[in-house]
Amino acid sequence: MTSLKRAAALPDVPTLDEMPPQEIVSPVSKPIAPANNHISVLKGNLAPESCLLKLSGKTLEKGQFRGTARVFESEADTMAAIRAGEIAAGNVIVVRNVGPVGGPGMPEMVMLTIQLQGRGLGEDVALITDGRFSGVSHGILIGHISPEAARGGPIAAVHDGDTIVIDPGARTLRLEVPAEEIARRMADWRAPPSVAAVRPGSVHDKYIRLVSSAHYGCVL
Repeated sequence: MTSLKRAAALPDVPTLDEMPPQEIVSPVSKPIAPANNHISVLKGNLAPESCLLKLSGKTLEKGQFRGTARVFESEADTMAAIRAGEIAAGNVIVVRNVGPVGGPGMPEMVMLTIQLQGRGLGEDVALITDGRFSGVSHGILIGHISPEAARGGPIAAVHDGDTIVIDPGARTLRLEVPAEEIARRMADWRAPPSVAAVRPGSVHDKYIRLVSSAHYGCVL
């Protein structure tokens, strides 16, 4: 847009030269978001290494989020369930086997969060995953759950109907299932087909063997 066109279309908007000095980068002593109200590192029996909680807006102002697990093995299956109206307030969506090994490559789940926001479920449904989120994602979101399901992390033990508790104050992510029951479930764990069927000696096989957990930066 030329200066003349801009002046005609936006007569009350100052030019960059006319604008006063702005503070673009906030100091550590005065952040835009208060501590523990945007990105927090959590741990717990679902994330023995760590996971990342991403908050936005006024979500979780009441403290804990306690919900019922709805478990999916892929982003596509999760998307189909959301679009079919199968996700309700109070659910905790669990998307697993999408971590560095299971993805492979840790895809982002931003499209799922857009679907939840569009249905007005952003403050009433949590989404946890061993994958990752984009910076524009909104809602109650936990990513980078480590260790991931494809490497036998405890997120692989979650069943539909289990209770999951997200507590940003205590910085914990908990599956409310006794440790003995989690161990029993994990005794039957097998690597997902996307990993089990990889040809030995292939580039994919070498990647699976060498890539580190998201907790350590997915370093090769």
